[in-house]
Amino acid sequence: MTSAGRFAPSPSGELHVGNLRTAILAWLFARSTGRNFLLRVEDLDRARAGAEAEQLRDLAAIGVRWDGAVVRQTDRGGLYAAAISRLADAGRTYECFCTRREIQEAPSAPHAPQGAYPGTCRNLDPAELEFKRSTRPAAIRLRSDTAEYTVRDILHGEFTGVVDDFVLRRNDGVTAYNLAVVVDDAAQGIDQVVRGDDLLASTPRQAYLASLLDIPVPEYAHVPLVVNSDGVRLAKRDGAVTLADLALAGVSAPAVRDVLLQSLGLPAGTLEQALAVFRPEGLPRESWVWPGYPGRLQ
Repeated sequence: MTSAGRFAPSPSGELHVGNLRTAILAWLFARSTGRNFLLRVEDLDRARAGAEAEQLRDLAAIGVRWDGAVVRQTDRGGLYAAAISRLADAGRTYECFCTRREIQEAPSAPHAPQGAYPGTCRNLDPAELEFKRSTRPAAIRLRSDTAEYTVRDILHGEFTGVVDDFVLRRNDGVTAYNLAVVVDDAAQGIDQVVRGDDLLASTPRQAYLASLLDIPVPEYAHVPLVVNSDGVRLAKRDGAVTLADLALAGVSAPAVRDVLLQSLGLPAGTLEQALAVFRPEGLPRESWVWPGYPGRLQ
């Protein structure tokens, strides 16, 4: 299978300029290393009607092209079920009946990392298990044998993060992100993952899970986010931040692309022109503040 990078948006709404900047970076990383570039729609949760079409349109408008057909997570339930069954057969899963409130209010296990699941349901006896099954549906958690795991990132170097008994399948039957993304990347031959650095903290969980499933851990690059003037991750509430909103203000998609490229220290123009001079070591390491109003983009 040919190696590949990817961009994997959730179709919860239009992409904003922060998402588009990350997509450009994922494309540049993949193409600069001779990889295919794939697009996966992560639609297990929060899908909004029409959002996928809007996102594909906007990616094309700034010059992001992908190889092959778009893959959707909702078509891949069998792969997720097979992975969970494999972990269950190895004694690596258990049922959990805790609510979010119960988890928040539960005392942490001794020496457990802050924020880790305290293991409330990890060792239920048969009577407790039978009773809890009668009260509410169960989530499926990983039975981890480590408290932390270390990954290597192109931009951040070695990063060690918490690995707890995280959820593999929610109690509503929906596969959890941490499992789905690992299974999807392996199935698609994705060995390079470029995404926002807000997701770095969850990466050790995913790499550890990959090791349990005998899946090669991808090369990671967690890139800086676009933030507003307060230093907070950019969101739709920050005004004209989508291509549609900016178009209404007279700013074209190529103009937005040029601003995003320049924010990365790359020349304005096509992505192919930027690719000719792209070097990961030259990328900014700090978040980029969105200019805040369309006039500054013209």
